[in-house]
Amino acid sequence: MNNRAATLSLSEPRPSKLRKNLRVWLPALPAIVFLGVFFLLPVLQILQGGFMSAEDEFSVKQFARLFETPVYVKVLWTTFGISVLTAVFSVVFGYPIALLLSSFNERRRNRWLLWIMLPFWTSYLVKTYAWMLLMSRSGVLTSVAEALGLIDGSASLMPSLSGVLVGMVHAMLPLAVLTMLPIMQGISRQLGQAAETLGAGRATGFLTIFLPLSMPGVAAAGLLVFITSLGFFIVPALLGTPRETMIAQLVISSVLELFDLKFAGALSTVLLLCSIVVFYVYDRMVGLTSLAGAEAKRSSKSGSGMMLKLLLFIGQRLDRFLPLASPASSSSNRALSGYTWLILLFLVLPVIIVVPIAFTKNAVVAFPPELFSLRWFKEFFNSSVWQAAVIRSFGIGLTTAFLAVVLGFGATFALTKLPSKWTKLLFGVFVAPLIVPRIVIAIGLLYLFASTGLVGTDLGMVIGHTVLALPYAVVTLSAGLRLFDWRLDDAARILGASVMARLRTVILPLLAGSLASAFLFAFIVSFDDLTIAIFVSGGINTTLPKQMWDDIQLAVTPTLAAVSTVLLIVVTAVISISSYFKNRRSGL
Repeated sequence: MNNRAATLSLSEPRPSKLRKNLRVWLPALPAIVFLGVFFLLPVLQILQGGFMSAEDEFSVKQFARLFETPVYVKVLWTTFGISVLTAVFSVVFGYPIALLLSSFNERRRNRWLLWIMLPFWTSYLVKTYAWMLLMSRSGVLTSVAEALGLIDGSASLMPSLSGVLVGMVHAMLPLAVLTMLPIMQGISRQLGQAAETLGAGRATGFLTIFLPLSMPGVAAAGLLVFITSLGFFIVPALLGTPRETMIAQLVISSVLELFDLKFAGALSTVLLLCSIVVFYVYDRMVGLTSLAGAEAKRSSKSGSGMMLKLLLFIGQRLDRFLPLASPASSSSNRALSGYTWLILLFLVLPVIIVVPIAFTKNAVVAFPPELFSLRWFKEFFNSSVWQAAVIRSFGIGLTTAFLAVVLGFGATFALTKLPSKWTKLLFGVFVAPLIVPRIVIAIGLLYLFASTGLVGTDLGMVIGHTVLALPYAVVTLSAGLRLFDWRLDDAARILGASVMARLRTVILPLLAGSLASAFLFAFIVSFDDLTIAIFVSGGINTTLPKQMWDDIQLAVTPTLAAVSTVLLIVVTAVISISSYFKNRRSGL
């Protein structure tokens, strides 16, 4: 009897500890289950489908076909080559901008970020459509290049490889800046001042202190841009020639034209495996949590020592011959400001150039347009097809945003309570859809929805868009929770408030700005998506981007400019509202 009592007394704390662990994990469980069913399972189905023959037997015929056909091998190399070039150009051109913005106070930095966010969140279709207008045979840039003698009278800037790179760097450069900026903001400027006090020149201090400390941001930006670029198909399809065909275009052709899901699965598997390899190498060298601004892993002593010696040598030469060329000098700040203005012009001009064309009187797109007419807006708003697409896009977008914020809040809340050993793993799970190319997710959902009857339904679209939007909600809410004063929650708990009461009266009101920003960003992700819409809509329930894609394949018309203008207004309103909430939360 005593032994039994002793046994019971020893076992009593265990249920309490179990309940405590369940309470910590419970908020994250819906997001984990959701991603497990609608992200992990479809991805595993892709891996399985790529290794299955038409008779549903294990086979590597699809991969043999892929690597034994010269055309497909060339497409693979083209995809990797264009993705690498896009990542390099985006990081190189974006680094000076992130460097300058990191030196600003929050109010000034937010004003600049507003203009960088505008083209970043603008639809890929709108941006590509703008570049088509600028670089076409009668476009402004082609006319200027011809006047300067850079091209002859029979040439144009697109379709070409240069046109594809311009369009992709334009789309990805803001992502590179936004990824590098948080890392640079966390670097103390006092380190550079200490180096100068010890006798180091400004260039030497920058190259040996600031640059190495900012490399995790550079690596993260390169990683995200490269993996995102692997799944591009809009830009190469509209701005490139057949020589610039990328894997995603082959995937779309295999599904929509050849109806060959097995080969599409093999292509998607190649993209997925490449993404996993790059992601694994990044995690081993830098560390996954550096994507969220955490400290990166340290490099090997020998490699880092040799690099520092090289940077020290370069810095000393720059200090000797170019003493005013350091990032801390006033002349350098003026140069960086001028450079940033040029990049902002490059980012914003193609987006804004669409607006006057929407008000042209002519039925043919030409620049400068003959103003002023509302004909194309009337045609857009009076069309039952366009109206249905707009209503569906707003309905799906709002539903997606609500679901993403609910799941994302629970996931982020759990991350703040879990032990550090689980944080990295869960963070990787929640941001995984951001790492995997969208085309892979779309094909995986097509596999899953084809067997569940969700293809062509609004529910299927909402699920697919929520998979894409959830990482953005988690990242946005994580920023708010990092600044949250948990002593307020502790005080409410000590005073006897329940968990739900604390959520309702303390946590949610104080996080209203972050919740609103997460909601708006998730809405834009859904409202702008084309990849999921192409595969999941079934060609029946089209969204606004899908309808634009269908029309742009036929002809470039002023109606598309009117639609693009409406999308631009929506994105501008969303970003402005998000900026308002952010400034209000910051007390600016």
